[in-house]
Amino acid sequence: MVAATEIPLAAPETDVEEALRPASDRPWRTIVWNDPVNLMSYVAYVFRSYFGFSAEKANRLMLQVHTEGRSAVSTGTREQMEVDVQAMHSYGLWATLAQDGD
Repeated sequence: MVAATEIPLAAPETDVEEALRPASDRPWRTIVWNDPVNLMSYVAYVFRSYFGFSAEKANRLMLQVHTEGRSAVSTGTREQMEVDVQAMHSYGLWATLAQDGD
């Protein structure tokens, strides 16, 4: 008979660890949504101006918004993401916040 302490345990899967992590520990995201109003060049400009992204990253995220309908543009605490969402609204972009795993 093998003692319980001698049985090797498999490392948990990352998804399992994420699912078991308390909701308060999971980061939040600012999501910018596609809209019929703003030009793609303006969206890229906002990403460069507000977040300080390079032109390449701003264009990649803008194209993701345009082709996939949305893009997560920042992650952090809920309070930080509320500020980012409000900033996107002040630029006239549609944005929401969501917690990772939602």
